[in-house]
Amino acid sequence: MEQLTTLTVIDFCFHTGIAEDELQEIVGLGIVQPIEIRDEWLFDDQAVVVVRRAVRLYHELEIDWPGIAMAMSLMDQNERLRRENEMLRLQLQRFIG
Repeated sequence: MEQLTTLTVIDFCFHTGIAEDELQEIVGLGIVQPIEIRDEWLFDDQAVVVVRRAVRLYHELEIDWPGIAMAMSLMDQNERLRRENEMLRLQLQRFIG
């Protein structure tokens, strides 16, 4: 059984290197979604991975958070399309190969 690791806002900000106001903006833009328990935001370890990726892009591309949200959305869409393309390619090989 997999255990869910959750972080408070303070711990999440510490582990990702962002300020609380940046976190509010990132959540508002939909880059990550908190697990809300009794009016307190908690985040899972996958959210840490996503925000670290967003922070890296933020520093590398030097664009604002809305631009990062769009870039990450496009990157996720590209990855989904790549996986779908690979799946369809494998199906096609079974028919012609």
